[in-house]
Amino acid sequence: MPDTTLADLAHEVRSKNAGPFWVTMEVFLRDAEGYRIAADESFLNERVIAELYRVAESTVQVFRIPSLNVVKISFPRPVSQGSLRDRDMHAGQHHVPLARLAVRRDDR
Repeated sequence: MPDTTLADLAHEVRSKNAGPFWVTMEVFLRDAEGYRIAADESFLNERVIAELYRVAESTVQVFRIPSLNVVKISFPRPVSQGSLRDRDMHAGQHHVPLARLAVRRDDR
């Protein structure tokens, strides 16, 4: 059986530009059970995001919003928006590694 991913638990996983220097990602979970898994600090935390996106752990911000079943994550863009090396001006594709994050069987 294939691994369950964070995207499987969510209505939507999206990323967006949060100004020229930040990326914000949001995970809108389908239900309280999905939120329980995604909001668990042993599953999704600053270290995990830092490894997925190759950013400094100290720069990652994770916000858990239980009343909405949402987890929001922000971190500095690897390059400034619109700079010569910017490959995703609107940060619209940054969510893919997060969406593909496998949910461990013991987390379910």
